[in-house]
Amino acid sequence: MKIQPNIFENTEVAFADKTDADLKKAKALFKLMSNNGLVSLGSSLANFALSIHLPVSPLFRWTVYNQFCGGETFNECKRTINKLEEYGVGVLLNYGVELKETEKDFNTTVDKNIEALEFGGENKSVKALCIKLTGFGRFGLFEKIQRREKLSIKDKREYVQVKNRFEKICKVAQKNEVPLYVDAEESWIQEPLDGMVELMMKKYNREQCIVFNTFQLYRHDRLDYLKAQIEKAKEGNYILGAKLVRGAYMEKERERAKQFGYPSPIHKSKKEVDADFDKAVNICLDNLDNLYLCIASQSEESNLLGMELIEKKKIDHGNPRIFFSQLYGMGNNVTFNLAKLGFNATKYLPYGPVKEVIPYLIRRAQENTSVAGQTSRELDLVKKEIKRRKSC
Repeated sequence: MKIQPNIFENTEVAFADKTDADLKKAKALFKLMSNNGLVSLGSSLANFALSIHLPVSPLFRWTVYNQFCGGETFNECKRTINKLEEYGVGVLLNYGVELKETEKDFNTTVDKNIEALEFGGENKSVKALCIKLTGFGRFGLFEKIQRREKLSIKDKREYVQVKNRFEKICKVAQKNEVPLYVDAEESWIQEPLDGMVELMMKKYNREQCIVFNTFQLYRHDRLDYLKAQIEKAKEGNYILGAKLVRGAYMEKERERAKQFGYPSPIHKSKKEVDADFDKAVNICLDNLDNLYLCIASQSEESNLLGMELIEKKKIDHGNPRIFFSQLYGMGNNVTFNLAKLGFNATKYLPYGPVKEVIPYLIRRAQENTSVAGQTSRELDLVKKEIKRRKSC
């Protein structure tokens, strides 16, 4: 079957799960988010309100939270998950609480993720749990390790605790047969994170693919790193889990490189990023005997390329080693049309208490404004579907 190049223009399929009221609300929200100045001002005000403990949760819940999150509890998430399941769309769960720094917080995050894995084990629409290793240990500790500074006895004990938390999660993931997608983070802490993920892959990815690493292709060294990881997995006789993304910290990475006077790890142009991402997809599809792949991208071009390559290489659309994923609340034209054609389509679905998830939502809004045309594209698609429904 030939993949039509205009497949993602089908808004009837894209918004099949949305009511007219849902679309009007999304239209208003994306209109606001397309204004960089308003997003910047709103983010600053939200951070200020949080710092002085103003009750901003109800406003966030009605607007960005409901658009981008599955719910506060698993029961609320289940309603979202069941609705997506009706259209053949699975979910990648993510406990969306960020920016924690205490041992108590880290242990709570472990407990919450174990609950999510057990929930996922009972709900087959949950295709994976997305985690951040900074949810299990201090950012500053990872910085210290990457700088190869001498660790104190306390640091060493702390690092052992981080690794123990991660392995505890891996064991529960294996027991419940729910894969773990470990998010990539800032380049100046990524090295120790990669090391921990690689160790867990060697241990838990023998019979199944339980542990996935995330490869940020906006970094100019990640394509070579991906190739090296594929070879390591072959030599070590384990399965590589590869989640491909462009990246989420571009501005922060460039600013820090400039501040500290080292070469930026980020590609100089979007064209270079896109080229590496597309090469990575091709390489992974050529090595499916040794890896599992998640193409995690909002880009219509990259998803179309993935679909076309699967066709060209005569791979089944529903091959269990290949998943596609987009953010919940965005990219419905990609996700739902992929699912309609039998591909393994998923939504990245954050959940958690509204107040606790606000930092994630602020970051998401800021990231969306930094991607040229993304929010306006969402707005155009919503408008197109509203117009289509009125003309019916």
